[in-house]
Amino acid sequence: MAQLLIDAGNTRLKYAWLSGKRLSRARAVDWNPRSLERATRRVLRGHFERVLVCSVAGAAFERVLRKAARRAGNPAPQYIRSTRRSAGVRNGYAQTWRLGADRWVAMLGARALHPGKALCIVDIGTALTIDLLDARGQHRGGLLVPGPTLMVDALLSNTAGIRRRAGALFSANGITRPIGGAGGGSFFGRSTRAGLLAGSAVACAALIERAVRQARVELRARPTLLLAGGGLRQVAPFLEVPYVRADHLVLHGLALLASFDSR
Repeated sequence: MAQLLIDAGNTRLKYAWLSGKRLSRARAVDWNPRSLERATRRVLRGHFERVLVCSVAGAAFERVLRKAARRAGNPAPQYIRSTRRSAGVRNGYAQTWRLGADRWVAMLGARALHPGKALCIVDIGTALTIDLLDARGQHRGGLLVPGPTLMVDALLSNTAGIRRRAGALFSANGITRPIGGAGGGSFFGRSTRAGLLAGSAVACAALIERAVRQARVELRARPTLLLAGGGLRQVAPFLEVPYVRADHLVLHGLALLASFDSR
């Protein structure tokens, strides 16, 4: 029987099945507080010997998922927490538990996919996170800032003039609509809307490039830049450094942990 692996983010649930050593194609479903029960029922469709979860979605999500698993006849979900070390990776935080589980598990997945390499791991989601791993698997620390959509939300929520001039970006319920491309890669926007979209993407790209430069100084080596997350499409056109697209690192990390535990 397969194991169900779930990467629970702030707005999306990504999931896959692990059968033996074979990881299925990843799937995803969007969620919000009103659609959460429906989303969890969809993810838990089927019977599994184990449900392994990496979550940043909060306690309310965990309660709903636990209830959905029980109704589907599946075992209670098991949640991954950050540890001091695992799978050749050593946590760089003085207080291990303060490192988000999603970042920790993504580093495990990245290390498994790129063994023996220095890695700069970037996830562009609601938050933009950057974590540096040296070639020995030591976590050198990281950075966290708002992702491009959250940057735009903050401006729209706190500046009436920008909100009025941005027009269709701002919906009736106060939530920024999903950002598409940033004007075909144009650097300077010729409208408030274009300026917001390009500005947030350029800010993220600039931070990533600065992090890569600093990593070279600290490691005295060139790390491989891994890029993941729903905001990749917005930010990547503005990057002037090479990168490797690295989808579903958390699922790969969960698969690694599930394989260890099933031995």
